[in-house]
Amino acid sequence: MAPAVRGLKGFVWQKLKSAVFDDFRKEEEWKIMLLDDYTTKLLSMCCKMTDLLAEGITVVENVYKDREPVPHMKAIYLITPTKKSVDGLIDDFISKSSSRYKAAYVYFTDFCSDSLFNKIKSSCAKSIKRCKEINISFFPYESQVFTLNIPDAFYRCYSPTLEKTKDKDAVLQVMAEQIVTLCATLDENPGVRYRRYKTEGSGGKEKEAILEEDDDLWVKMRHKHIADVIEEIPKLLKEASSKTKAAEGKLSISALSQLMKKMPLYRKEISKQVVHLNIAEDCMSKFKSNIERLCKTEQDLALGTDAEGQTVKDSMRVLLPVLLNKSHDSHDKIRAILLYIFSTNGTTQENLDKLIQNVQIESDSDMIRNWKYLDVPVISSFVAQQHKYPRRDRSKEETFQLSRWTPVIKDVMEDAIENKLDSKDWPYCSRCPPTWNGSGAVSARQKPRASYREERRSSARLIIFVIGGVTHSEMRSAYEVSEAYKSCEVVIVSSQTFTSACALPSVILATLTAFGSRKADKLVQNCSLWKEDKC
Repeated sequence: MAPAVRGLKGFVWQKLKSAVFDDFRKEEEWKIMLLDDYTTKLLSMCCKMTDLLAEGITVVENVYKDREPVPHMKAIYLITPTKKSVDGLIDDFISKSSSRYKAAYVYFTDFCSDSLFNKIKSSCAKSIKRCKEINISFFPYESQVFTLNIPDAFYRCYSPTLEKTKDKDAVLQVMAEQIVTLCATLDENPGVRYRRYKTEGSGGKEKEAILEEDDDLWVKMRHKHIADVIEEIPKLLKEASSKTKAAEGKLSISALSQLMKKMPLYRKEISKQVVHLNIAEDCMSKFKSNIERLCKTEQDLALGTDAEGQTVKDSMRVLLPVLLNKSHDSHDKIRAILLYIFSTNGTTQENLDKLIQNVQIESDSDMIRNWKYLDVPVISSFVAQQHKYPRRDRSKEETFQLSRWTPVIKDVMEDAIENKLDSKDWPYCSRCPPTWNGSGAVSARQKPRASYREERRSSARLIIFVIGGVTHSEMRSAYEVSEAYKSCEVVIVSSQTFTSACALPSVILATLTAFGSRKADKLVQNCSLWKEDKC
């Protein structure tokens, strides 16, 4: 039975079932499954071993490793079309007498090049009963978030040292093709719009908590403010405990019988809640110890106003306490300096040199200076060619003082749904059909669908792609906008996702968007599959 997974993970699982598992179900015999590192991670995000057993898979092995031969069983290879994975396949069928398995069913995650296909054909074609490309080359991170798993994409796309190499075009091509596999999985034929811009020049045992989609409490809490989480989880814990105590007070045989049946469920429920409470308390303790003051400074610099709504007149005065605080590490101070530069629309070369020298970040100063390659005016003499993205007035929206900043990407999502994106800033590469009017009342698909997710049957879908990574606040925006605009589901994708350990804060990434620096024109131009006659 398929796992009760919703959203993108559910779509991927259903695609795997129909394209892979249903393909050999008629044979009614157990099979071995071979995966590489990529497909191991992909499959672990969508299903459990019990689900594979239900599909007739008895053993799961790594295609890279040495394995004991099982010549009486057939093998399913779900692998990426890379030399390493293909070599692992070929090694299993070097000769008929030494074949590890009875036969092979090969499924590639995406397009297999002619050279690799010919290599397979010349080496072990007789052992292969089926060979297909299933077009799933992305990871479903959450129900409305997915990643391409290319953590160095930002560097490869924007680094000035790689400007004259072909690496930039190569990674854009790869990402474009991965996005196409998403559209194929969702059965979408989208209208595509993108942003352009021009630049000048170049206490007990520790346990690991797995947070995933089938954890209802995690799904409910993951994008809430920490203050709401700290308040809500103890209430749920108390409620579950009271249910248990109430049940314990009943002494009838039937009541005791029911209690014995329900207690494991209560224990599991309470155990989950305790895990989330501990995580929330750990986050809160770290926040109170050092991060709270830093957040206030970042919010003030990003918005240009303080918590009372008063304009920040002296940004340097706001910045200095962070720079003088010895408990903040160099990356915290670099982020604060960048926000200061953004808020003042650049600074002088002399002032920048002094800041770098006084904070002693000379070795990391390129983290600041290189923003000029993203069209950000680091030095005040540098004039940005792209106007800032117009922000929506959110002054009347209720929020916490330390979460006043709203990612620019949320404005883009809302403008796209309401059909308010400026066609000059966001030109079309392929247009949506006339039935799409921006209201989300009619689906934006360009072809009839045989099946569609029941709860959103009449809705449209907006897919947002960002090069360089998305933060959790930007992910949250996808859910918030989907909730606000019931007729349109927003899916956000990037080359990677940022955690608190490695992320630039959302305010900086969103400010980058405000300067029009997330370009996707090359990505669109480099992927022929986006053209209307092939999509």
